[in-house]
Amino acid sequence: MKMEIAGARPSFLGEIGLWAVRTAVHEAASLGQALLLQQLIQSGAPVNIVNLDNITPLHDACIQGQTHCARLLLDAGAQVDIRTVHGSTPLCNACAAGSPECAKLLLDHGATANPTLTALTATPLHEACIQGNVDCVRLMIAKGARLEAFDIYFGTPLHAACAKEHLDCAKALLNAGANVNAAKFHETALHHAAKVMNVDLIELLVAFGGNVHARDNRGRKPIDYTRPGSPPAFCLEFYEHTPLSLQHMCRLALRIKLGKSMVEMAFKLQLPYGILSYLSYS
Repeated sequence: MKMEIAGARPSFLGEIGLWAVRTAVHEAASLGQALLLQQLIQSGAPVNIVNLDNITPLHDACIQGQTHCARLLLDAGAQVDIRTVHGSTPLCNACAAGSPECAKLLLDHGATANPTLTALTATPLHEACIQGNVDCVRLMIAKGARLEAFDIYFGTPLHAACAKEHLDCAKALLNAGANVNAAKFHETALHHAAKVMNVDLIELLVAFGGNVHARDNRGRKPIDYTRPGSPPAFCLEFYEHTPLSLQHMCRLALRIKLGKSMVEMAFKLQLPYGILSYLSYS
């Protein structure tokens, strides 16, 4: 029996395939119905069929973290880096969904870790930071994701992590060598941390060398975005008026000198745990 593939009359879109409002393949992939999806594929259903937003079944599988379905689609020839109308790749979806399993599968099938940014989308690393998916953040870092990729809306992945108050993601980025003072319109991650009134983020960024005196395009310092008398204001006021300790300055100097290899080199030196923990900001 021939299965119904699309509920609307399809049209051809070049080499991408067919488009329809919604298909059985999309539904099966989204819901994790692996057996049904396999039957549809075997019956000749096109795996690269897209809806009006250029969303493929692979996009749907990844946004729901359906790794088994994603594997079936990829093995059947699904395009791994196809973009939606908003520019999102399946890897962006997997990272937004917090599925390192899906993300790793896509990367193993050749997905681009650093797709070209568009005006409507961010990189997979940005997506992981926005949603607070630290396992995906670590995976993307390990796969060579650019730490200073610049999204029009947020700025760098560190900006995104701080704007969304994801401390673990910010720490993973900083330990990997992200520039703590990278600026978007002169606005740093510390400005974002101040805006969301997050003391833990402020202290983390300062520990990594965040400049409490940096001014944005409105001439404002991070402290200017806090409420007078609030814990974040007291914290920033303290750092503005208290010189860094010699110990702290030595740690920052070592980090700047070693750059992204700082943590790796610290482990190779076989230093005592206390010193190693201090240098790696544990």
